[in-house]
Amino acid sequence: MNDVKLAAAIAREAGELLIRIRQTCGEEGKALGKRGDAEANALIIERLRAARPDDSVLSEEMKDDQKRCSASRVWIVDPLDGTREYSEHRDDWAVHIALAIDGRPAIGAVALPDRGVVFDSESVDPPMARRLGRPRIVVSRTRPPKSAMQVARVLDAEVIPMGSAGAKAMAVVDGRAEIYLHAGGQYEWDNCAPAAVASAAGLHVTRLDGSPLVYNRPDPMLPDLLICGAALAGPVLQALGCSGG
Repeated sequence: MNDVKLAAAIAREAGELLIRIRQTCGEEGKALGKRGDAEANALIIERLRAARPDDSVLSEEMKDDQKRCSASRVWIVDPLDGTREYSEHRDDWAVHIALAIDGRPAIGAVALPDRGVVFDSESVDPPMARRLGRPRIVVSRTRPPKSAMQVARVLDAEVIPMGSAGAKAMAVVDGRAEIYLHAGGQYEWDNCAPAAVASAAGLHVTRLDGSPLVYNRPDPMLPDLLICGAALAGPVLQALGCSGG
């Protein structure tokens, strides 16, 4: 099984586990989210260790081993992206499995378990031609960044609040939105898999200053992200006050 198929299979299995936990464990709220995080992480790490024992792993739900920084291949995973949405029985949560190779988001799979879909960087289709009318921008439903609201004003975009980073990024990938912009408060596991899938779909994927996303750094904070169609990248970066480079 190649790396992409492995990532997709693990993401799907972890998503199915999370749905079973939510349906059967009898817990709610923070306790449900905590259990989901822990059990999904255990499954993912077990599968990766068995299939790719020589690779390093960076997960939100386990202690960071800084030895990974000298590795070429590092799996970057978020077992449950959108813990709040999961525990509230919403559908805008995700499972992220990514492989960074030499700091690049080379391979990714994003499962949206309540929608029954897994997007991966091998089989993802380019978004359909942009619809006419106002662009749609997805933003955090709890902490919409000022920069996103600024872009929405300048471009007269419709603002769509949504949960996890993976859910928002895949909304752009599958054509339910045109722009995903985030500023402040993300880590590598929040956006590596979405970035890999969106890049494979031919979308513009950078930081908010137009620079590339770089992974497997000693400090895993990677706080800002832009995913959009290529034609919108210039206008968005200009609205942010950037050069568009």
